[in-house]
Amino acid sequence: IIAPWNYPAQLVLNPLIGAIAAGNCAVVKPSEQTPRTAAVLERLLNEALPDQVLVVQGQGREMGPALIEPFRFDHIFFTGSPGVGREIMAMAAPHLTPVTLELGGKSPAIVDHKVALDRAAQRIAWSKTFNAGQTCIATDHALVHEDVLETFLAAVKKHLHRFYGDNPQQSPHYARLVNERRFHTVQGYLGEGTVVHGGQHDAGDRFIAPTLLIDVPDDAACLQEEIFGPVLPVIPWREREEVLAFVERNPFPLATYVFSDDRRTRRFFTDRIAFGGGCTNHAMLQFGNADMPFGGVGTSGMGRYHGRASFDLFSHHKGLVHASTLVEPGLQFPPYTRFKERLLRWVLG
Repeated sequence: IIAPWNYPAQLVLNPLIGAIAAGNCAVVKPSEQTPRTAAVLERLLNEALPDQVLVVQGQGREMGPALIEPFRFDHIFFTGSPGVGREIMAMAAPHLTPVTLELGGKSPAIVDHKVALDRAAQRIAWSKTFNAGQTCIATDHALVHEDVLETFLAAVKKHLHRFYGDNPQQSPHYARLVNERRFHTVQGYLGEGTVVHGGQHDAGDRFIAPTLLIDVPDDAACLQEEIFGPVLPVIPWREREEVLAFVERNPFPLATYVFSDDRRTRRFFTDRIAFGGGCTNHAMLQFGNADMPFGGVGTSGMGRYHGRASFDLFSHHKGLVHASTLVEPGLQFPPYTRFKERLLRWVLG
């Protein structure tokens, strides 16, 4: 189990529970970018499951090949970027080790003009800024019907103020970017459009305010890369086909969120966009449903876990037939006569 830094405890323990429940031992590699959490996890797991879990620490670039290339695991579970996911698959291929990849993508929120707009804005603002946007299923960008664009922007601003006050940097409810590299990457997106809200940043505190961008050019990096930060590009649309064409530029998002009061509009988008999972009229709730299998599709990942799906993922489904030795009809044995054929057809219906 190779875990990321953005939820460094949950994304270790969630798959680990399924693996242990299915009767496995596990090697766990926490992220080196969250060393304090990794140290706590190692201590707790060593105390609770000393014979079932081995925690290994170190740089992912070194530990990944050191673990995967020489050994054949029954399963490899990786959460992280699509680029590293491809490398994990390549290393696992010589052993034909099955791999589950929980990756990411540019998850859109699609906002129709027929919707409870204030509620949609509230939920999108929350999903974008929770953990400072460092969530794989966070709203990456918002595609908003042009008839309600200005109203939507005003509503998002209102809810951001309600969440975090006049100065989000002073709010105890607002997170920081995990490290300097992530800070500088997300900071670079601020100049790629017109900032209509937020934009403040502080490198020493790794703080970037919740930010709304409009007038973003199609070739901007924030429309090509997964943002993974509290910057929300807002793109207007008029016809539904424009939305489909935009999403196809970065296909297979991990999540898609469709906000509309019209059932046919919701079905139009959810039927035509290939995505891992999502919500209609909300965002990110799919992760919290333990009965709903979670995972990506295409470049956003492969495999499903959570709840029963986790148990199944880490299990081998072995088919087994028991035959009685008391009676032997003999229909399967030669010689194959017309009588046997008629009898077999009668048995099989």
